[in-house]
Amino acid sequence: MSNDISTYDGQPSSDERIMAMLMYLLSFITTIIAPLIIWVIKKDESKFINFHGKQYFNFVISYFIYGIVAYILTIALIGFALIPIFFVLSLIFIIVAAVKAYNGEMYVIPLTIRFIK
Repeated sequence: MSNDISTYDGQPSSDERIMAMLMYLLSFITTIIAPLIIWVIKKDESKFINFHGKQYFNFVISYFIYGIVAYILTIALIGFALIPIFFVLSLIFIIVAAVKAYNGEMYVIPLTIRFIK
């Protein structure tokens, strides 16, 4: 299945929307475990959940890399500004993604590198 937004042509069911939203919201409690369990169990049943699972894990990998770079840049004092910026952005983007998923929208999180296609 492609990660392209245009490949999903149906309207997600209420259960699909709730499960996609839960992937994002449960990430505040368990960053990887809960979203991974939902995605692995439901990805073959729903293109919508599969799309949001890929988006979430691309987000996690991307922002982990950005965090490492920002941490390294603390040597040059730039990282002290970047770390809180990435933290706040990640919180905002997860909340927005959860709302969009609940509304049945295909949302691509900004600044995310597509590792999982």
